[in-house]
Amino acid sequence: MRTTAPVARTHPCRPNREGESIGTVKPPVTVLAVDDQPIFLRAAHQLIADTPGFEQVGEATSGPEALEMTAALDPDIVLLDVRMPGMDGIETARRIVALDARAVVVLISLEETPELPASLATVGAAAHVRKQDLSTRALRQIWTAHGGSRPR
Repeated sequence: MRTTAPVARTHPCRPNREGESIGTVKPPVTVLAVDDQPIFLRAAHQLIADTPGFEQVGEATSGPEALEMTAALDPDIVLLDVRMPGMDGIETARRIVALDARAVVVLISLEETPELPASLATVGAAAHVRKQDLSTRALRQIWTAHGGSRPR
């Protein structure tokens, strides 16, 4: 398990040369990546790093670890693999939403999974995205559609 320090939800105003405030700095959208495959975790880390305004705050390799990290880090978005040994992504999503209803949970998988559209509503996940379709644009679109108004 690798984590970085939790991100503060507010940032001080950026002062100009005279020390006066010229506006607030928006905090980054924080992301927790969850997958049992190291190769996807590396790809997700690079994707998040390449997305302006987004920051990865941690990664987990199992459902129970994802629950602990969600509680500790309060991420804005959780990218969550559907198929993991032990507690799968569907059950993990259900528990994350119960723990933090403000978290935008995105279920990810390699293939189209016919049962997922029905599962999204029942577990409270915002979206399902195939891993190969996950992009900086998709990440921003999901945040705009489902979390952009989340109080931070």
